[in-house]
Amino acid sequence: MEAIAVTAELASIIDFIRYGASRFSAAGLTFGHSHDNPIDEATHLVLASLHLPPDIPPAYGVGRLTADERANVLALIERRVTERLPVAYLVGETWFAGLKFKSDRRALVPRSPIAELIESGFAPWLDERHIERALDMCTGSGCIGIAMAEYNPEWKVDIADVSEEALTLARENIVFQHVEKRVRAIRSDLFAGVEGQRYDLIVSNPPYVTDDEYAALPGEYAHEPKLGLTSGADGLDLCLRMLDEAAEYLTDDGLLIIEVGESEHALAELLPEVPFIWIEFKVGQMGVFALERRDLVDHADAIGAAASARRVG
Repeated sequence: MEAIAVTAELASIIDFIRYGASRFSAAGLTFGHSHDNPIDEATHLVLASLHLPPDIPPAYGVGRLTADERANVLALIERRVTERLPVAYLVGETWFAGLKFKSDRRALVPRSPIAELIESGFAPWLDERHIERALDMCTGSGCIGIAMAEYNPEWKVDIADVSEEALTLARENIVFQHVEKRVRAIRSDLFAGVEGQRYDLIVSNPPYVTDDEYAALPGEYAHEPKLGLTSGADGLDLCLRMLDEAAEYLTDDGLLIIEVGESEHALAELLPEVPFIWIEFKVGQMGVFALERRDLVDHADAIGAAASARRVG
């Protein structure tokens, strides 16, 4: 009866966004999947459930929902509260670098400051470089590699992941974004599946959550594949493997960009002699570094020793 009464009182798009935001705040939800506040979270849920774009003109906010639409939106709001499901999984879609992507439990919800780099043309990092081939390693849903291809129609982009489930979603997103001729999805345990390939740019948002951090994560993250989140005690297991192997897959003037999040400090302490360039974003540093191939070669011994110690350990 309570749901019926609420449905009767709420009418417009704005009503439901306000109601959803209030419910989310009262429930103490965690906002870490594309949004950082309850209003944006509720807006995503309501508009996506109504098949409306996120940039809908404000005047449409007073539009009234049908009875079926009201019931559907209310049910999704309650599931967000009771099941702690990310909104992207509830509505099956999210936005990354200004592009819409399909999203479900096969891969992490798309989110990364690398979106800002893609939208800015990777300035200034690629200003003097000619890019023909790029690789998105640990692609998950495919969002980074597909967005790179959308913003750079002249690039050929490979997207790789060890998870076949994630790749099925990535392939759906390739078709959804109509980039089948320029983006290729490859099953690969890091570089094992791209043997012999050389890229001008390699970008990766790999798993980098530490074991302790994972144990303390809010319930929302339990719905995402653990494979896409964790990477050892300090979050650097995969990153070190990539650093050790990447030079072989980069062209002479190639560039490597990797996101390691909060593991930034552990990486800098582990390899203090490596000249990581920590990229500044609009909100400051976000644990994303750039590294030239020549620096990988120059510091191959130190990187190799750190990676080997990790494998032995």
